[in-house]
Amino acid sequence: MNPNPNVLILLKPEERALPAIRALCKGGSVTVGPWVCDEGQRVPREMVRDVDVLFCELPPANFEDFTRLRWIQLTSAGYSQVLDLPILEKKIHVTNGLGTFDVPIAEWNIMMMLWWHRSMLEAQANQWARVWDRAPKFERELRGSTVGFYGYGGIARETARLAKTMGLKVWALTRGQPAKRAETTYCLEGTGDPDGVLPDRIFSPAQIADFMGGLDYLIITLPLTSATRGIIGERELRMLRPSAVLINCARGPIIEEQAYIRCLREQWIRGSSLDVHYAYPLPPEHPLWLMPNLIMTPHISGGSGGAHFLPRTYQLFTQNLERYLSGRPLLNELSEAQLQGK
Repeated sequence: MNPNPNVLILLKPEERALPAIRALCKGGSVTVGPWVCDEGQRVPREMVRDVDVLFCELPPANFEDFTRLRWIQLTSAGYSQVLDLPILEKKIHVTNGLGTFDVPIAEWNIMMMLWWHRSMLEAQANQWARVWDRAPKFERELRGSTVGFYGYGGIARETARLAKTMGLKVWALTRGQPAKRAETTYCLEGTGDPDGVLPDRIFSPAQIADFMGGLDYLIITLPLTSATRGIIGERELRMLRPSAVLINCARGPIIEEQAYIRCLREQWIRGSSLDVHYAYPLPPEHPLWLMPNLIMTPHISGGSGGAHFLPRTYQLFTQNLERYLSGRPLLNELSEAQLQGK
């Protein structure tokens, strides 16, 4: 480790955080370059050549020009943007933005459940048609419903915390018993389920039929890897009740695209909310645009446009920079298995 690292920040600057970062680097340098937010975007070779630490949303397309890189701090909880890079070969540490988006995405999840439970799509259509309808379906309470999380990371844990305060039953499908959040995981104080104790029931992957069949709401909170791409297909979707609602705030391709389209078109379930997509932007001819049983948002449940994005992301990076320079374990460091897409 270089005790005086050269740091490159390829994000919008957070002026209140930069003095502390520069003070930590001492004899090194801190450069704020262009915000790399598009695949294929390159930065000048002379800017990256001698960089030890990279803080970014996406690594630049000319990744091969880094000659000294030892650590990448990503802003996103997902990390598919580094899986095809020679990270392990070059022994580069990678940390993600786990925990920085938990609050806004959890609130979006709760909003979607309420929207579906109170039949707000129909209520809105009634407004536009000047129909005065006070049917009981518009007065249903969400309390007592069962919400299930496929994956139980930070976003799921914060959504579960909110759901439990509202009286919902919480189920989780995970590969193991939810563990206590490690001291090396970034988490906003007072949020989430740090001890992993909130779910009323835990299911293993072998119990997926029992899990899916008992849900009112299924929320997808898995990272996208080679192992999770298409993990939900026709077989899994047909396990859901006809009255169930599927909410995906993770990544689109976790659900097999054609099976998802058929699910909505043929009404295997009541409906779905989707904030993540199969193309960016979704082309205007895509059938999802016109699905009457779909609420679709353009990846805004939690992102770089929020007022808290930069402060929280820079706070995480600053804490990690302190740890990096003192030789302590980094927050949110990805394992070798994760970097292999497992």
